[in-house]
Amino acid sequence: MKKLSILLFTLALTAYSCKNDKKESTETETATAVTANANNFVVKPEGTTVKWTAYKTTAKKGVGGEFTTLKFNEKSGTSPQDALNNLNFSIPISSVFTKNDSRDNKIKTFFFGKMLDTDFIKGTIKVVNGAYLASITMNGETKNLPLNVEINGRRVKLNGTMNLKYWNALDALASLNKVCYDLHKGADGVSKTWEDVSIEINTFLRKS
Repeated sequence: MKKLSILLFTLALTAYSCKNDKKESTETETATAVTANANNFVVKPEGTTVKWTAYKTTAKKGVGGEFTTLKFNEKSGTSPQDALNNLNFSIPISSVFTKNDSRDNKIKTFFFGKMLDTDFIKGTIKVVNGAYLASITMNGETKNLPLNVEINGRRVKLNGTMNLKYWNALDALASLNKVCYDLHKGADGVSKTWEDVSIEINTFLRKS
């Protein structure tokens, strides 16, 4: 009788232990799944655009364009801020597009073509104390461009104003203005190409 009681106790203990092991395994799997699903904001190149507006004439008439190619590795995070922070990117200059072939060629040849190391514009988006900026390398210079941010659900818009003098690009700008001299004249007959360029980045943060 005593042996039977010991046997039954052992079986009960084994069953309880197995049940607990199964419960712990399930809890671990659930925790892992929750952690994986927490990184559910993903920024992808195909969902991101970079547009710019340059300005001509003394009336500051805008000329819009974009870069049709933006290169970076997919990056995920637990929030839009986390997904965008420390995102490294590069933009091929060859992807300049303004819906005007002649203008595109002039920008590539007489503006970017007068700079140093301009096959690509490179940079990193950073979030510092809640403020967004892009550290941009162009013409051999690396400077920070402060960015305003608008987040609407999973849609994010970042914009800022790039002053070309901080990238030592005023000689390149003068070269472009020379070849576009008449085209950049306003009603007052003065030809002018402005040194500030508006930048707008739009992205849609997908689910992982």
